[in-house]
Amino acid sequence: MSQTEKVRVAILDDYQNIGLSSADWSPIQDRIAVDVYTDTVTSEDDVVQRLRPYPVVCAMRERTKFPARVIDRLPNLKLIATTGPRNAAIDVVYAKAKGIVVSGTSSKGNSTLEHIWTLILATARYLVHEDTNVKNNTQQWQTYLPLGLAGRTLGLVGVGSLGSKTAQIAKAFDMRVLGWSPHLTPERAAEAGVEFARSKEELLQQSDIVSIHMVLSDKTYHLIQETDLLLMKPTAFFINTSRGPLVDEEALVKILQQHKIAGAGLDVYDIEPLPSDHPLRRLDNVTLTPHTGYVSDTNYEAFWGDTVDNILGFLEGNPKRVLAA
Repeated sequence: MSQTEKVRVAILDDYQNIGLSSADWSPIQDRIAVDVYTDTVTSEDDVVQRLRPYPVVCAMRERTKFPARVIDRLPNLKLIATTGPRNAAIDVVYAKAKGIVVSGTSSKGNSTLEHIWTLILATARYLVHEDTNVKNNTQQWQTYLPLGLAGRTLGLVGVGSLGSKTAQIAKAFDMRVLGWSPHLTPERAAEAGVEFARSKEELLQQSDIVSIHMVLSDKTYHLIQETDLLLMKPTAFFINTSRGPLVDEEALVKILQQHKIAGAGLDVYDIEPLPSDHPLRRLDNVTLTPHTGYVSDTNYEAFWGDTVDNILGFLEGNPKRVLAA
């Protein structure tokens, strides 16, 4: 590549087409040629065909997967600049072994926490349903009976940073907060200000709202199964803003179809974007958002600002924010 030839950069999965406007790209604009992709391709063959020409790829979170077999088929790839401080969809160890730099970014604000409570409140108060009724001029002025939160129990599956902050806000609504995870101890629960549930079953049986806050791994895949969901009260709501595969999605759909629980608020799914024919789209007891928990103007400023800086560092031979293998 000559010194005057621009480095080709692909911005992936930029659904809102705002990657270039969320940061100042002027420090590198004369050195790169950028292509923005606003859609997601899911097959590995399509990913490879699209990305083969690019030395630099900007990944928006985990929307596009980079396992070893994909990396092997991208001989020109030199830098994956992912947004966020980690990305489970990238085989970072293998990328490093192939001489490919993987850089991450910081984040800013409380977007996910804000979205957790937006989804909890919208679901428990049937906000979207009533909004639709008003706009459709439904003759029945009030249709649904919201769940009052005061005195009710919020069950947190996972009481890490997000879970603890979620609990703090629940206290403002005078809720009881119960916590459980495979490794939660009574001492850590007390530090987070939540009651310790001795088992997952106890948490599910006692909670009026169950909200999951776990990292997806081999050990937490399908952590919530049909037998777990059947333990919930018929008046309870299930909330997932973490990762879709933490829950057996087929089982959740079945439980919702049968109205075994009051409803669900979901921001994450097994397949994203959610297929147009997915049964979740046809249910009347769900509130669905398109994985926007981490999306906000302030967070994108951090994501894309650091991405520009990461590309600049790479071009100058000084990679920044390199993710540990």
